[in-house]
Amino acid sequence: MIFDTIVIGAGHAGCEASLAVARSGFKVLLITGSIDRIAALSCNPAIGGVGKGHLVKEIDALGGEMPNIADLSGIHFKILNSSRGPAVQATRCQNDMNLYQLKMTEQIFSTNNLYIQQDNVIEILTDKDGALGVRALRSGKIYSKTIIVTVGTFLNGQIHIGDEKSSEGRIGESIVPGLSKSLKSLGFELGRFKTGTCPRLDGRTIDYSKTIKQEPEHSVAMFSFENNSPLIRQVSCHITHTNPNTHEII
Repeated sequence: MIFDTIVIGAGHAGCEASLAVARSGFKVLLITGSIDRIAALSCNPAIGGVGKGHLVKEIDALGGEMPNIADLSGIHFKILNSSRGPAVQATRCQNDMNLYQLKMTEQIFSTNNLYIQQDNVIEILTDKDGALGVRALRSGKIYSKTIIVTVGTFLNGQIHIGDEKSSEGRIGESIVPGLSKSLKSLGFELGRFKTGTCPRLDGRTIDYSKTIKQEPEHSVAMFSFENNSPLIRQVSCHITHTNPNTHEII
């Protein structure tokens, strides 16, 4: 089968791209390294915020799926910058990461014209006129004139924990180094972005009496125009602060 579009990667961007193509009536193949990790939220399962929240609203206006599923799985909604003008206010929610992934995966598998392949793309195939398709590690050559690359941190990712370094997309998930080499051979300039994340703590080990409770906001603008209020049970967040001893350690 020759596809109209191949989408590489099934994170936020890959899911939205493949759904948009399929809903437009074209045959699209979504290739992911793990079907079990479609739409997996990373270490901080939050959606929205200043800038990013506006982007999610734009996805909603364009008929995308993230806003509705963010509303369906949101367990703590908050308006950021509520004391300032509306131009800098934004919705942010903490999400049930398992529920978000489940709902997005259901959308992917129930959409007509959208096919899913579990494999790793190792090469972009081209000729003098442009793209021909891709070569996958196990599936071999798959043909399409349009290729969308949404691989996130998996191209040639590295994880640093203390003094240790490992080649991983997310912790415990392998990278796809062949695709980086292929893109470079086609003339793309490769760079590296960096982010940092704090440790995750077992809630059963925390003394919440020493924290500041932050209630969720129930009268808040949802991400999707179809929803008016949070759709599942809401939970509170708890705030802590650093001190001079903390900064000495840092």
